Amino acid sequence: MNNSFYQRDLIVESALKHVPMFGWTWKALDRGSKDLTDDAMLARRLFSCELSAAADHFADWSDRRMRNELGKLDLSSMRVRDRIHTCVKIRIILNSTHKEAVRRFLAYLVLPHNTGLATRLSWRSCSEIWYAIGDRSADWNYYSKRAILVSVYTSTIMYWLSDEGNCLGDYPDTWSFLDRRIDNVLSTFGLFGRLGKRLSKLPGPIIQRVQKAP
Repeated sequence: MNNSFYQRDLIVESALKHVPMFGWTWKALDRGSKDLTDDAMLARRLFSCELSAAADHFADWSDRRMRNELGKLDLSSMRVRDRIHTCVKIRIILNSTHKEAVRRFLAYLVLPHNTGLATRLSWRSCSEIWYAIGDRSADWNYYSKRAILVSVYTSTIMYWLSDEGNCLGDYPDTWSFLDRRIDNVLSTFGLFGRLGKRLSKLPGPIIQRVQKAP
């Protein structure tokens, strides 16, 4: 990891305390830069004056922190549903001290011109989760698993943002919501699995027609 990459990590982390007030903007990132180096323009140079690049880096920084925490756990000893729950929960908890910054970050991502960026970042995070869980699929399951997990992941984050939590700073209502969403996912996968087995028993020409159907 080169020095400029490490500097970008420090800047996005430093900027988080300014994001609640200024949103995901250069003003927040400039202040984060100045807090670190007295050079208010450092963030703009490191991210080539592309705000979306800074957003991408923040998401990547969060994913890397999640991977680091998951590396300390024995996920292989857990059921699949518990692995998914643990991964999503850790991904959220790691940024829980910056909840308002996450809210403003998501407000930036939902802007119309950021639709592609938002899709790519959520897909990448969910891909990281499946990889941590142990999934190495390369067929249609690769895409279906990630697409379904994206809905679980994003809906849980949105629920968490409206969850005030308890007096201990935990979010039991969010984790219960997450469990319910995981139940839905596993039910869907069960349906897909049964459908896949039935299709595999059909004659070749019929399968080809099904695959070509709009």
